[in-house]
Amino acid sequence: MGTVQGHCDPAFAGVREVFERNFAEGRELGAAVAVYAGDRKVVDLWGGVADRRTGREWLPGTPCFGFSCTKAVTAAAALLLAERGAYDVDGPVTAWWPEFGAAGKDGATAAHLLSHQVGLPAFASPVSAEEAADAPALAARLAAQTPEWTPGEAHGYHALTYGWLAGEIVRRHSGRTVGAFVKDEFTRDLDMWIGSPDDVIERAARLSAGRRGAAGTPRAAGHDLLTRLAAAYVDPDSAMNRSLNNPHPGKGGFNNPVVLRAGWPSAGMLATAPAFAAFYRDLVAGRILRPDTLREAMRPRVSGPDRTLLVDSSFGLGFMRPAQTYFVPKAGRASAFGHTGAGGSIGLGDPDAGLALAYLPNLMGDQASGDLRAYRLTEAAYASLS
Repeated sequence: MGTVQGHCDPAFAGVREVFERNFAEGRELGAAVAVYAGDRKVVDLWGGVADRRTGREWLPGTPCFGFSCTKAVTAAAALLLAERGAYDVDGPVTAWWPEFGAAGKDGATAAHLLSHQVGLPAFASPVSAEEAADAPALAARLAAQTPEWTPGEAHGYHALTYGWLAGEIVRRHSGRTVGAFVKDEFTRDLDMWIGSPDDVIERAARLSAGRRGAAGTPRAAGHDLLTRLAAAYVDPDSAMNRSLNNPHPGKGGFNNPVVLRAGWPSAGMLATAPAFAAFYRDLVAGRILRPDTLREAMRPRVSGPDRTLLVDSSFGLGFMRPAQTYFVPKAGRASAFGHTGAGGSIGLGDPDAGLALAYLPNLMGDQASGDLRAYRLTEAAYASLS
């Protein structure tokens, strides 16, 4: 395993200390973390092994899979189109997607799609990785499907379906895939892709399963809840299992080039940590969305028990807000937003603190959301600001 390399402003030495400790404690295989304070890149660190099979070293330009961190990027694309007047966030989905009104969904709004309230947390039938590359077909499946609750009456994490629901906003109003729209509009100069070319896939970090509990997770839950979560995760009939595991990524899991090329808009991003942090830097600075648009998107639309994840979650319009599913230090709980990813990754922005952070590891934790590695780094970043 290589040593930690890169740049760290002396004021943010605490972030480097945490990053190095994660490696020393065996919590990492390879990883990268980047932090911006305003427009100044104060942390750009990487280390370890990008591919356990070959021993390939993690380099400054190594992209890594971000799992559900992708959702925040998809949300930004949808919100940019709303800002331009393409559709009304609080208006009916049927105004621009008539077929979506089937099976009792005629009251659904775009805000319901963006805040996990529409009642379609999982596909009703199996979807292969190859089928998942056809965004119009998957959107049509969801349009015809009966919701598991009346849209707007509850919320539950739409782990994978979210991408083809929010993504349909982008596709119908721009004529482009989410990946193409994002690259054209606000990530042209960033090493970030939703739908990656083969040369990017070849140099990307390869995900590896960790020892159970190796990554750690911040927990305030009691033993009974942890038992329920573990049971739900393996129960094929639970909302959690159905939401997280369909479509199935196929051979190689999320290393599968079929998935990486397709760019699932819920969990399909490859990015370097500095590029992903720069995305949040630009969001916070008002260069992607107007500040009033971002503030309205950050406003919690739902908070409390999540029907899919069985713990408390909080969502604005596509962005997670601090909760059991998005664990941030006290200093960021009023103004932090972003999204976690299943393997332990996180993207975070904070307009009040002027902070942007991204952390991307390839040694996967065993929790659906939230990770002690990411929390420690985030905590150190906030502490460094003061």
